[in-house]
Amino acid sequence: MPPKFQTHRIEFPPDFAGKRLDQALAQLLPQYSRSRIQRWIEEGAVQVNGLPVKARDLVVGGETARVEARLPEETAIKAEKLPLDIVHQDATVIILNKPPGVVVHPGAGNPGKTLQNALLAHDARLKRVPRAGLVHRIDKDTSGLLVVARTVEAQTALVAELAEHEIEREYLAVCTGAMTGGGTVDKPIDRHRSHRLKFAVRSDGREAVTHYRIERRFRQHTLARVRLETGRTHQIRVHMEHIGYPIVGDPLYAGRKRYPKGATPELREMLEKFGRQALHAAKLTLTHPKTGKRVTYEAPLPDDMQKLIDMLTRDTEENA
Repeated sequence: MPPKFQTHRIEFPPDFAGKRLDQALAQLLPQYSRSRIQRWIEEGAVQVNGLPVKARDLVVGGETARVEARLPEETAIKAEKLPLDIVHQDATVIILNKPPGVVVHPGAGNPGKTLQNALLAHDARLKRVPRAGLVHRIDKDTSGLLVVARTVEAQTALVAELAEHEIEREYLAVCTGAMTGGGTVDKPIDRHRSHRLKFAVRSDGREAVTHYRIERRFRQHTLARVRLETGRTHQIRVHMEHIGYPIVGDPLYAGRKRYPKGATPELREMLEKFGRQALHAAKLTLTHPKTGKRVTYEAPLPDDMQKLIDMLTRDTEENA
């Protein structure tokens, strides 16, 4: 039988000073939802420096929290036998290449056919690990690499590594506009004030840092290699739009479509009808929780992005 509780002991970094306790814990324990953490606080399962606390209490920095995370013995989420593109697996971790259009976790409007459902069918023991071992997530219409922990101990180690920005995540993005060079976007992000589905750069948002460089430049577009330092919701999509290079096909942030002058009808149609943000999690580097060695995994571009890049390449060469 799995343990009833998983104990986490956390020392709050100095730069967390001023954050609400529930917000800080949600950042440091991203495998749990903020609402679940709030419920544990209300139940007295969270103490700071040995004292009871409230969700709205502010972090000072340097204090130690003890969290008794209640682990479900059985998950209410059903196992579903669905295809998984497994890049690597061993007794401790699974590395997945998620196709576009697949949701990571069940939620409103997506009760099934998610990666979490598929993982529970692939390995029934994952029902003992929060969120079936998923350490992080990517958007439904973003493709690429995800790491899954097969034990609670491995998940705890990987989540701590993620919180310390030691898991390196590189993406390939086809952006609108011809970049002149790479750079860094260091702008805080939070939910958009009026559009509930969007996020935006906000002065009162959460720290968000994105590094980008040119992989290939086309006439009116750029294939960029993007590295996340933090992992906020929609971070790459928001930051690329903020600097004027939105991702092709992004339904929330792309804005007006732009076409190279004299583009062929085929290219115009491809750009017009590209059905998702052209964003792919291509490379993942982490410290393996069992061996302690740094390991790197890569996933090739999906067919739709490769076709788009091939057409943009031809357009550029033919109009050189």
